[in-house]
Amino acid sequence: MRISFYAPLKAPTHPVPSGDRRMARLLMTTLELAGHKVALASDFRSYEGTGDPTLQEGMFAAGRVEAHHIIETCLLQPEQNRPSVWFTYHQYYKAPDHLGPAVSDALGIPYVVAEPSHAPKRANGPWKLAHESVEASLKKADCAFCLTRHDMACVEPVLASPDRLVYLPPFLDATSFQYDRSDKTDARNFLNQSFGATADVLLVAVGMMRKGDKYHSYEQLAKSLELISVSTSWQLVIVGDGEYAAETKNLFQSRNKLKNHVIFAGEQPGPEVARILIAADICVWPAVGEAYGMAMLEAQAAGLPVVAGDSRGVPDVVRGGTTATLVPPDNPEAFASAVSKLIDDRDMRTDMGTAAGEFVANERSLQQAAATLNRGLEMAKSNKEHAK
Repeated sequence: MRISFYAPLKAPTHPVPSGDRRMARLLMTTLELAGHKVALASDFRSYEGTGDPTLQEGMFAAGRVEAHHIIETCLLQPEQNRPSVWFTYHQYYKAPDHLGPAVSDALGIPYVVAEPSHAPKRANGPWKLAHESVEASLKKADCAFCLTRHDMACVEPVLASPDRLVYLPPFLDATSFQYDRSDKTDARNFLNQSFGATADVLLVAVGMMRKGDKYHSYEQLAKSLELISVSTSWQLVIVGDGEYAAETKNLFQSRNKLKNHVIFAGEQPGPEVARILIAADICVWPAVGEAYGMAMLEAQAAGLPVVAGDSRGVPDVVRGGTTATLVPPDNPEAFASAVSKLIDDRDMRTDMGTAAGEFVANERSLQQAAATLNRGLEMAKSNKEHAK
């Protein structure tokens, strides 16, 4: 199939890294792996984060212009060169899809969405217009891929029929995280030489340092780790940076019990993140408001057990009790207890880490995601044909 791909929140070509940009790129790569020809339809960004109806109306108008341009451009092409599917990734009330429904209607092609979000509580608030737009577009969807069960519960009632919903659990290319024993030793030596990571057990947290949920996750992490009391030496390596870097670092540096336990590695390119994960022993992340958390999937691919907050889509990226210990949100005592147990129990760390690597390899590979995407695309094609 010839697929026009669109991400209204952040295009895969956007210069600022984020989990959203990464998943957009992963989806394009996986669709190509599945045998499709994928082209970015537009880099038009529909994000309006202030809840201003006037700005939203302006965004609607700009979207109509962009959609009209895409339609005209496509109709000038021979039919065999036009897209046969429109694929929108991650629309929600702050970034609705102003392009896909119009283009797919004009070209008579299936309209497919991935990681859509539907928030009924926004129906009468400042994002009312955008919320209504999301709802209208979901009703037109020939297939909706949801990455978490949390999203599925809200999206399913809006679709034309429940069978248009497909569960596509978070996935990744685990190649750079696979290693043997010598790789782990080399990676540990790198952390020692570069950052002074000398403890017996290394914890790792990967996350942008920005206000909101990320900052609150770091806040919960600092509160939790301050409660740890174990005989084994440990250090936490934090990978990330951002506009809240100073405030985030202060959460740890202002606590006397943590001053000598925390290493700030800053923002790192993908290969270095993989090397740090391989060198570490436990991934720790409270996951406040986390959609699902690709960093935790990466950590498991590197063979790390995870301790995380049990909220939203986190259960969709781990196997609670097998690859991860999930604790109640906003419970520093429970989080500290879970981390302490893993620090003190090497056999438990090893067993959970082994299970984590197998989980990602066996259930969250690009190949498995490609097969799921193909099933959904065939369903979307069938739904469109039956509607004609």
